[in-house]
Amino acid sequence: MTAQPADDLRQLLPADMAARVQSLRLADGVVTLVLDGAGLDGDGRAALEAGAKATLSAAPGVSEVRVGIVADRDAPPPAPKGPLILAVGSGKGGVGKSTLSANLAVALSRMGVRVGLVDADIYGPSQPRLLANEGKKPEAKDSKMFPVPSPYGVSVLSMGHLIEDGRAIAWRGPMVSGALGQLIDAWWGETQVLVIDLPPGTGDVQLTMVQKHKPAGAVIVSTPQDLALMDASRALNLFEAAHVPVLGLVENMAGYVCPHCGNVSDPFGCGAVEDAAKRLDMPFLGRVPLDMAIRLGSDAGQPPAAGEGPQAEAFAAIARKLLPWLATQGVTPEKG
Repeated sequence: MTAQPADDLRQLLPADMAARVQSLRLADGVVTLVLDGAGLDGDGRAALEAGAKATLSAAPGVSEVRVGIVADRDAPPPAPKGPLILAVGSGKGGVGKSTLSANLAVALSRMGVRVGLVDADIYGPSQPRLLANEGKKPEAKDSKMFPVPSPYGVSVLSMGHLIEDGRAIAWRGPMVSGALGQLIDAWWGETQVLVIDLPPGTGDVQLTMVQKHKPAGAVIVSTPQDLALMDASRALNLFEAAHVPVLGLVENMAGYVCPHCGNVSDPFGCGAVEDAAKRLDMPFLGRVPLDMAIRLGSDAGQPPAAGEGPQAEAFAAIARKLLPWLATQGVTPEKG
């Protein structure tokens, strides 16, 4: 059976239910539907959810229906109790998510946003290396840590600051979730935006993040390969099911310029993430090239976003696309 487009699925809903649709997406047979529950009590919301699932589950090509019902549209958002959380995720490892997280944080900082960074990849922390504060330990007060400064205006907390270099971490889910909570619930002071470098996948750490700490938005990173895109769609579904707005997709390792002859090749492909963003009705935030300078700078603790040139501009362009959304969240850069 052929899957129906999202617009066709919307037409299947009764008129009163269709009027409450805030977003409806179909990806890999999974429908993610967000409905406005204004004016409904608990029983009314339960009936609305059950009706939507029953209707859409019967559509060709639909294997699962996920329904979220949000609060009244006119209800004011709660005042933030700390920095705005921006999650950076991916469906699999090796797509450059940590490099993007570090350089995005640096690019935003250069634009005047007060930025902190949490390295939530508990099992493979890399931010101390990327931001040149390896070997430094965070201080603590009243059982809460102070983030470790970096030379680039971004304070960081990572398991890499707490354990011996090279030591393996063999922890189960509850211990990992507890460690993540301590990194996030630290003394972040005047930090406006807290970038969270999530580990790849959709496991315990990601679930803890979206359920307990509730990011205000998320950015998803992928390479152009079909397998990476399949896994990225799972990360997208996780955030959408938890009602975390996905701000857009980034294509990493797109295009390689030979340092000898100047020819451009695409060993991982090019443009597939942008095509996926269009198909999923998601913003495309930009692409980062497969560039030796980015790799060398990252290994040396010199993030390209802190410098000048095309490598820095690739990350700055992504950061600039996030500034309008940050403004809607009350985050105003101090300069630039």
